[in-house]
Amino acid sequence: MMNKKKLIRIIVPVCIVIAVAAIWFMKNVNSNFDTSDMAAGTNPNDSDKVYSDVNFTLEATSIELDVLKAYGLPIIIDFGADSCIPCKEMAPVLKTLNSEMRGKAIIKFVDVWKNRQAANGFPVQVIPTQILINSDGTPYVPSAKMDIEFTMYALKENNQHIFTTHQGGLTEEQMRAILADMGVSR
Repeated sequence: MMNKKKLIRIIVPVCIVIAVAAIWFMKNVNSNFDTSDMAAGTNPNDSDKVYSDVNFTLEATSIELDVLKAYGLPIIIDFGADSCIPCKEMAPVLKTLNSEMRGKAIIKFVDVWKNRQAANGFPVQVIPTQILINSDGTPYVPSAKMDIEFTMYALKENNQHIFTTHQGGLTEEQMRAILADMGVSR
């Protein structure tokens, strides 16, 4: 009887130590696990980058621009509404490009009638309005070959360019041309 009690006093702490070690081991192995094969989106031009943590969903209720810029991908944010006619015409284009460009660009749509606060801080005067941002986080500056009208916004104090927008609807061809001008390849 005495030997059983001694054996239990030894086995229980040893089992606890083994369990703690197993938990520690599993947490550390999983945190170092290479998720490149499971990424939600990868950039084929940069096989070392993994974009598994990017939320590539098209519809957004708010925009955290600093978070989006940190991924180093070109960004197009379309501020519109589900019931606006030009917005409805752009919806399939946004859906297609959002799906095709995962890992190459971030394309978002915000319904400003449902999420008015999401447009705060952005120069949205009419809908649809697209905000265009380069992969380095700077406002997009269209090349001379672009035959699309853009509006550039700058700070009055120092004339620093802070936003490039397009007001109105864009066709799929125009959106693809903008993305190509931003450096996105098919």
